[in-house]
Amino acid sequence: MNRKIAKDLLKIKAVFFRPDEPFIWASGIKSPVYCDNRLTLTAPEVRNDIENGLAELIKMNYPDCEVLMGTSTAGIAHAAITGHILGLPMGYVRSGSKDHGRKNQIEGELKKGAKTVVVEDLISTGSSAIDVVNVLREAGAEVLGIVSIFTYNMAKGIEKLKAAGVKNVSLTDFDCVAEIAAKEGYIKESDIKRLISFRDNPSDESWIGGKK
Repeated sequence: MNRKIAKDLLKIKAVFFRPDEPFIWASGIKSPVYCDNRLTLTAPEVRNDIENGLAELIKMNYPDCEVLMGTSTAGIAHAAITGHILGLPMGYVRSGSKDHGRKNQIEGELKKGAKTVVVEDLISTGSSAIDVVNVLREAGAEVLGIVSIFTYNMAKGIEKLKAAGVKNVSLTDFDCVAEIAAKEGYIKESDIKRLISFRDNPSDESWIGGKK
């Protein structure tokens, strides 16, 4: 599954590679890779692969799941479609409480003790996904874990999730996408080492400009 989804993402250009002109994330991290999973929503065949894949991950890893909660905003559509496939209720978690109406941060019914799976589009440092988990836990949910489309496999993210006691399973990951991208000519074989250097230590920018 991880190779199929990696090929899907590359095919629709949802993954961009710029090892010589890095992208800058909101956190300030310079990255040779940018993954835009929103593009999967406008590619029906790929979207079908992803939603069915997420459903399978949930059945395999969280068989007791009772409700799906998407992250806002990227995880909402995936949670809705996957919830439809599985016949499960879904909702989503805002980045903050509304300043009007009922002032909800969690949208949709969430019963105390509900066995919940968070649906996220990608995991990098893990901070935003953990924030969502914490909101759900504070509301009384039993969070079984996270499913995501893509993970960067960054040590910082893995460590944060472990420290928070949160399990994540992804359809594909940074290493798989890089390997297939090189084989299919999206990047040069020599770029893989640079990409892995970034993944292992994003704060060390010596991979930029081909120095590694």
